[in-house]
Amino acid sequence: MLTQKTRYSMLALVRLAKEFGKGTLMINEIAESERIPKRFLESILLELKNNGYLGSKLGKNGGYFLMKDPKTINLLEIVRLFEGSIAMLKCTSEKYYEPCQHCKDEANCSIRETFRDIREYTFNKLTNTSLDMLTTGIKTL
Repeated sequence: MLTQKTRYSMLALVRLAKEFGKGTLMINEIAESERIPKRFLESILLELKNNGYLGSKLGKNGGYFLMKDPKTINLLEIVRLFEGSIAMLKCTSEKYYEPCQHCKDEANCSIRETFRDIREYTFNKLTNTSLDMLTTGIKTL
């Protein structure tokens, strides 16, 4: 299950993606339109900025903006930024693998195999879904 932080980050990024190339959005605008607590949003936007997804501008027309084209940002990047692994079991994770303590024969474990398939599906779905697609309602296979 995704944390609230990840969910809010996606809502904010989609909102910013809709305004890509048009200027900046103030924190208040994003918080109100997406119903995100402002203080929580501030920390999320700072983390996104520190990781190169957002830029900010001070002053009268200040606010946040996407640094990259929304077509080039996929959901896998965002989920991994805030959640780490996308695998439900550590023994199925490619980036955060740990051997299963309960499994005598990991190579022939049907539970592991099932959850590895789920991880692969999730990986492909998140990789093939860009922020731009979420702004236009395009669905991935």
